[in-house]
Amino acid sequence: MSTRELSKAFEPQETEKRLYEYWLRNKLFHAQDKSKAEAFSIVIPPPNVTGMLHMGHALNNTLQDIIIRFKRMQGCNTLWMPGMDHAGIATQNVVEQELAREGKTRHDLGREKFISRVWEWKEKYGGVIINQLKRLGCSCDWDRERFTMDDGLSRAVREVFVRLYNDGMIYQGDYIVNWCPRCHTAISDLEVEFKQDQSCLWDIRYPFADGQGEITVATTRPETMLGDTAVAVNPNDARYKDVVGRFVILPLVNKKIPIIADDYVTTDFGSGAVKITPASDPNDFAIAKRHNLEIISVIDGSGNINEFGGAYKGLDRYEARKKIVEDLEKGGYLVKTEPYAHSVGQCYRCKTDIEPMVSKQWFVKIKPLAKQAIAAVIKGKTKIVPGTWEATYFEWMNNIRDWCISRQLWWGHRIPVWYCDGCGKVIVSTTDPDKCPDCGSVSLKQDDDVLDTWFSSALWPFSTLGWPDRTKALKTFYPTSLLITGFDILFFWVARMMMMGIYIMKDVPFRDVYLHALVRDEKGEKMSKSKGNSIDPLVMIDKYGTDAFRFTLAAYSAQGRDVRMSAERIEGYKFFVNKIWNAAKLTFTNLEDYDEKNTVTGEDSLADKWIKTRLNRAIAEVTQSFDEYRFNDAAAAIYRFIWHEFCDWYLELSKPTFYGKMSPEKRVATQCTLYRVFQTMLQLLHPFMPFVTEELWQTLNRSNEKSIMVSSFPVPDKKDEDSAAEKEMELLMDVIVSIRNIRGEMRIPPSQKLGVLISVPDEKLKEIVDAGRDYIVNMSNLETMKVEINLAEPRGVATGVIGPVLVFVPLAGIVDIAGEKTRLEKEIVKVQKDLEQCSRKLANRDFREKAAAAVIKKEEDKLKDAQDRHAALEKALRKLKEIQS
Repeated sequence: MSTRELSKAFEPQETEKRLYEYWLRNKLFHAQDKSKAEAFSIVIPPPNVTGMLHMGHALNNTLQDIIIRFKRMQGCNTLWMPGMDHAGIATQNVVEQELAREGKTRHDLGREKFISRVWEWKEKYGGVIINQLKRLGCSCDWDRERFTMDDGLSRAVREVFVRLYNDGMIYQGDYIVNWCPRCHTAISDLEVEFKQDQSCLWDIRYPFADGQGEITVATTRPETMLGDTAVAVNPNDARYKDVVGRFVILPLVNKKIPIIADDYVTTDFGSGAVKITPASDPNDFAIAKRHNLEIISVIDGSGNINEFGGAYKGLDRYEARKKIVEDLEKGGYLVKTEPYAHSVGQCYRCKTDIEPMVSKQWFVKIKPLAKQAIAAVIKGKTKIVPGTWEATYFEWMNNIRDWCISRQLWWGHRIPVWYCDGCGKVIVSTTDPDKCPDCGSVSLKQDDDVLDTWFSSALWPFSTLGWPDRTKALKTFYPTSLLITGFDILFFWVARMMMMGIYIMKDVPFRDVYLHALVRDEKGEKMSKSKGNSIDPLVMIDKYGTDAFRFTLAAYSAQGRDVRMSAERIEGYKFFVNKIWNAAKLTFTNLEDYDEKNTVTGEDSLADKWIKTRLNRAIAEVTQSFDEYRFNDAAAAIYRFIWHEFCDWYLELSKPTFYGKMSPEKRVATQCTLYRVFQTMLQLLHPFMPFVTEELWQTLNRSNEKSIMVSSFPVPDKKDEDSAAEKEMELLMDVIVSIRNIRGEMRIPPSQKLGVLISVPDEKLKEIVDAGRDYIVNMSNLETMKVEINLAEPRGVATGVIGPVLVFVPLAGIVDIAGEKTRLEKEIVKVQKDLEQCSRKLANRDFREKAAAAVIKKEEDKLKDAQDRHAALEKALRKLKEIQS
């Protein structure tokens, strides 16, 4: 065969662009809506339209692409559905910030013009991440790209809302919600992040209304007391058994409120008596419902005190807190103040402290939906990997609260509800109504709120396939085969897709869910720009190439463990790419005169039989690892085969066949093995490293007519397994390694030819070692090699032990034993000094307490290196002493 000459090194930038365009041009990512092949589908976790590629995206999409390429090569009709999420709050914030730079607000534009402005922004800047995913090598069916606000998905959203409403699963009501004063919208429980806050606990005196004594309440939020409507105690608290039913005067407001008993109150918090502010705390809201208390909101949507706050009206909630505490102290109501650490909820998007607030919102009754989604996992209809996440899934689903789905935004799916000005009828419809069906009035007003972004995302597995139409794609690819996503959106997204998929499609949305962990820095710390430890995927791709970057992510992606990433690790796999490239150059040289159409008449050599067996085992291991989503194990198996078995051994073992005096028949047999093994190796590696494998595949096959992507993924073949040959070759390799180790320990140069004596216990092993004589002599650079049964150990030799086989390397005339002994003794003294110095330093308490962690680690590593060096030197010295004696 004649192949084009490869460049000195693999050039990722030029190659990646050219090959990706080749794949797109030939529609190699395209799936068929109808096919006899087995369907395999994944829907991409849609990145935000505002998003930029970060390490989490890179990991998630690399793992998806690995499985997609694997399944495509297995002959499946493979669909990877791409798309983007409209990201309600995030996108609206971006455009509002753009307007702010122009000195405007969205209210200056009005709703319609503002939404048009967002669409303009989306067309101009949105979707940058899609092109970044292409740079990552993602083989999505880009012709099917969807957007959660496109016409088809918008229709699906309305259809699901109306169905839920008609089934009594959606309702509107006054309820306490998490309110973001910065984003001016309600957010769900899942969208609240908690931070530890060092604040205070204030004990406040509430006088009895009859003037006979007082009760002390404890609070972390004195500013909300303006909306207190009761004081509560535990019914079993002996301290307060006589005060339940009495009234107290609310300080600063001068209003009578009752003392009630409720089991929710704990006896060990503060004084055991708590103020009840129904509009500012979800637990207080529940108590108010049970006791029919008045609900008074004193904080408005911007986090300021409203008209019900009296003298404090207009103050920011935290300014009001400060002023109220001052006034309580002046009035003699403040009993004491003590430091108190507690969790404070924040908006996940803008990090503003959330404000519990009572408002009219739309909710989904979630318990009936959750029940079915729990059952689906219990019955094994959907499998969560790693399985440890199932318990977390059940815990959350069993304790789920109704889902607040309305948001006070303009960008998003507007709630399909209209109110008739004529008769007050509420109209819920999939299409915009022209008039009221009851009174005929055309004066209709649509609900101002939009749906939670996660509502449309929950429909993603079936809405992207064309639902509510019964499309061929929906019939072929739903339920999808696999979802790969981060564990952090198990509840935000995965659980909601489960509920909606079962409710609408009467089947689970995916058969398997693989939850990957987070990407952290090499020390296991969370990446952040402020720490300076974040890694930009695009910078890594530019510097080291996409293949090295992808392989690193997969190689460190063990189930249930965070991925520890560093530029040095990515660089390490760039060396792997170079190793493959150099191996390819040697392979192509050795195949220069090979014609794969010729009949092979020669018998396989032992090395040929061994590499075929090892390849067969690698195929089985990689395939099983992919099937079980053990990406790191698959990467380790292919890495081990290519680097340590193919490159380090087979190519070297084969050199005498190509450059020695072997028969033409044996040469052709080895060429056939080399061609097939190299071709199969590229196929195994392709899901990890799509670009370098495609480039070498086309070079090997002298054509770009058939991509490696649509070649058949290798399958294990029993005909290629020869366990006896494998064991024989391993024995010969152990002998070679033993001789090399002796060279290293005795500091014998690789160029120095040696004579070797090998003792074996029986005739069978003698035949094996004798048959492998050429391999041992060539790979160990030997002048002579003698094999005998039960040979006694000669004097003046270094000995290697391989089970019952002994390897003797005579050192007379090779090593100056006395001089080498003196050198080793001097080196040992020097290393001992280093050991003592390091040990003293690490034993010093001041050093341990004052030095930076990195400095201590460096010293510990230095000690370990010195210990290892000392042990190696002592071993070499012992060996020399044995030889001398």
